Amino acid sequence: MDTTPSGIETPTTAQIEVAAETFRMLSSSTRLLIVWFLVHEESDVTGLAEASGASVQAVSQHLAKLRLAGLVSSRREGRRIFYMVDDPHVVTMVSEIFDHIAPDGSLAPDPEPRPAGPLRAME
Repeated sequence: MDTTPSGIETPTTAQIEVAAETFRMLSSSTRLLIVWFLVHEESDVTGLAEASGASVQAVSQHLAKLRLAGLVSSRREGRRIFYMVDDPHVVTMVSEIFDHIAPDGSLAPDPEPRPAGPLRAME
């Protein structure tokens, strides 16, 4: 891995390519919504279709792409397949982006900085 003049390690070409592909997978609003739902709870295709307003066929195709990209995993329970996001990096990434965007679509204000120094004892 190369470094910049200030000593920061530069990502490898492989890292850049995989990161770009991950963001490409999440650039579809339907896929991003599906991942958001799965960050919060596991679901089957029918539940995701109802929650997202997409057809079962469309959700199934999106899930296949997300699984292939390693963003979603699944488990079988009888005849049903349940999908989930169990990679903590994906959970953090999706949670952070929605923390960064206000409900009206504008950028959310930055949180208040924490005061430096030791914490004051509670009175």
